[in-house]
Amino acid sequence: MAIWLTKDSKVIVQGMTGSEGSKHTRRMLAAGTDIVGGTNPKKAGTQVDFDGTKVPVFATVAEAMAETGADVSVVFVPPAGTKAAAIEAIDAGIGLLVVITEGVPVHDTAAVWAHACATGNRTRIIGPNCPGIISPGKSNAGIIPADITGPGRIGLVSKSGTLTYQMMYELRDFGFSTGVGIGGDPVIGTTHIDALAAFEEDPETEAIVMIGEIGGDAEERAAEFIKANVTKPVVGYIAGFTAPPGKTMGHAGAIISGSSGTADAKKAALEAAGVRVGKTPSETARLMREVMSKR
Repeated sequence: MAIWLTKDSKVIVQGMTGSEGSKHTRRMLAAGTDIVGGTNPKKAGTQVDFDGTKVPVFATVAEAMAETGADVSVVFVPPAGTKAAAIEAIDAGIGLLVVITEGVPVHDTAAVWAHACATGNRTRIIGPNCPGIISPGKSNAGIIPADITGPGRIGLVSKSGTLTYQMMYELRDFGFSTGVGIGGDPVIGTTHIDALAAFEEDPETEAIVMIGEIGGDAEERAAEFIKANVTKPVVGYIAGFTAPPGKTMGHAGAIISGSSGTADAKKAALEAAGVRVGKTPSETARLMREVMSKR
């Protein structure tokens, strides 16, 4: 099983004809993703040849969905155009919208989220500033390397792109049901809690790795949710144990206020909810290996 992205998902790429869009479309196709189209109003009616696979270009998301039955869109659009691209996909009724773009103004992301809510929350948004979502062996929507792991029984939700890759590689001998990179911006669509709830309901996900980072209170809220709702074992890691106090770190969301938002505070909240928390990514992987070896 997998959450949100399956072997039956039909994917379109907004910005497919751009340099990043075309590069990652080729990689997603190589991973077995069913990419049925792309959008670019100026190139509508043409096709792009990806190593022998010809993918049609449509003018709009609505047109692409009508012609192909697409239910997932991956956005590789520059920051200035991301708000319009996301709202277009939401208005078309796409089921899953994966926004890879980094550097999207927070005001624009907030506007997109408000629009999604105002129109009935029909679209699940992942991102922005994220690596996307992968269900190994089934489909890959984003930039997560497809060859670092295989299908398995672990679910992963992570704020960090690079730590997503590392954790999936370190636990490749067990494999993953789905890996979700939710992004580290202050305003994002899908949260740790959303992914935890979905993994809890997925019958073939047996354990969950949750990766957070300093700043904000998302991990503390996730800890409360785990304590009340999650029966499967959860192992966690918080990026930023060695971060200097009071310094704003790389991700826009990693801003510490007093003791709230520190790695130690998040670790304490998670451990109080029964989550085993590693001090390093490798220690976290080791803790998950211990969990899986007993199942």
